[in-house]
Amino acid sequence: MSTEANTEANTDTSAEAGTGEGTGRNAAVRAYRRALGPGRCGDFDIGALDRTGVPVVSADHTDPAGRRHAACGYGAAPEQARTGAYGELAEEVLPARRLAALPRRLASYAELVRERGRDRVADPVSLTLPAGAGYTDDRPLEWVPLRRLRTGEEVLVPAEFAASDPGDLPGGPPPGGWLTTPVTNGLGAGDTRERALSHALLEILQRDGNATAHRAMDRGVVIEPDEVADPVTRRVLDRLRSAGVTVLPKLASTAFGMADVHVVGTDADPAAPPLVLTACGEAAHPDRETALRKAVLEYASSRVRKIFFHGPLETAARVAPPGYLERELSAPVPAQEPRALAAMAAWTAMDAAGLRALLEPAVLARRSTVPFSALPTVAAGALADPAVLLADLLERLADFDVLVLETGGPEAWAVKVLVPGTEVETMSYGRVGERGVRRLLERGSELAGLGPPPGPGARPVHLRPEARERLGGPAWFDAAAARRLVGPLYPLYREPARHAVARLAAGGAR
Repeated sequence: MSTEANTEANTDTSAEAGTGEGTGRNAAVRAYRRALGPGRCGDFDIGALDRTGVPVVSADHTDPAGRRHAACGYGAAPEQARTGAYGELAEEVLPARRLAALPRRLASYAELVRERGRDRVADPVSLTLPAGAGYTDDRPLEWVPLRRLRTGEEVLVPAEFAASDPGDLPGGPPPGGWLTTPVTNGLGAGDTRERALSHALLEILQRDGNATAHRAMDRGVVIEPDEVADPVTRRVLDRLRSAGVTVLPKLASTAFGMADVHVVGTDADPAAPPLVLTACGEAAHPDRETALRKAVLEYASSRVRKIFFHGPLETAARVAPPGYLERELSAPVPAQEPRALAAMAAWTAMDAAGLRALLEPAVLARRSTVPFSALPTVAAGALADPAVLLADLLERLADFDVLVLETGGPEAWAVKVLVPGTEVETMSYGRVGERGVRRLLERGSELAGLGPPPGPGARPVHLRPEARERLGGPAWFDAAAARRLVGPLYPLYREPARHAVARLAAGGAR
């Protein structure tokens, strides 16, 4: 594919580029585009697919080798949405590029501990393995070097945990295969290193807090917005309300002294695309106002994104500029997770009543309420400086190691952060450790217990002896029961790629 570039950023400046590289209106976007490197960049607002008026921008980048990446961003204003879209692109492209350049070492955890010492090798068990995974400390793994944030020391990490997508792992897997599917948790981008790291840590804390407390496992704790002061939140909530959208803000957790919230909703308009019912926004932040604002904006953007990503191509064509779909369709549909693809295809064939029936028992459940004013918070504006926010988050994580892969600078940073001991993807990939087991036990869930696994669907949880002692014995997680519980709600956890459902429904020819 040919490369179109201007003199400033090696990126396309055609009409597809939205507000335009040459306008000088967005220094952050220009910095991200420079960091992405040679190739074709474009962006455009897709917000017109919904009636709420919240700006949502799609951005994409095709490098000289033809590799194509795309992302979405949102915000209270169009330029904020555009910045967010390019930040997401940077998260997707830059850490993967850095990871591919790192040296890899084939060895077992036991071998590396003997060679380097326990503190210079990340324990795979602490990174949260799938229950029942065939792991022992003598199993050969592929390792890459990350950096301990607080000290700068090099720490080796299994490559699949440093990656964010299976495509980030060039070459074959180790002899026993990868331990788990790479996920995007812990990616962050920003105009400063501190902002990128804070972004990544907030995502890790959010997903740890709601790992077994929303979606199919929603506790039904509705937030009563009694004292919402943020003007953006109030304006967007009013806009949604006037459009006939009933917003349901919910609480997942207050772990680490932070409000971990998510926003779902219903729609009174019978003409609204049914997929908007599956929209969700999530956030965690020491400032409850910031958390709710982010979750509300993300909810509004999720309505748009799901229509654009998973609706008919004809719908996407209504807002896409000339050339966008042609470039999308010129590349084959990337490999998809079969479970996510099948479940999303089923969703796209359902009407609003059918989707709402799926969501009512858990996602839209109302079992208790909590006043917004009762959620933990900090003084307004106290954490506005990214460096101050980062210091605050690291203090909250004082008992946890923080490992980082970082790239970029001086004006466009992207990172992948790991916090051993935090958890993610329990209900999708069965990844669970001490924190997850404890939370499930405290909730009285039948998905986890102590002792030997009680049945064929239950699998032993990988725990170190000290964790077993703290829990009171070995633990199990019923992966089969979790799969049944999630059932048709699986696309709330893992989605297929943009336009994959529509293209594959047409035989992959589109």
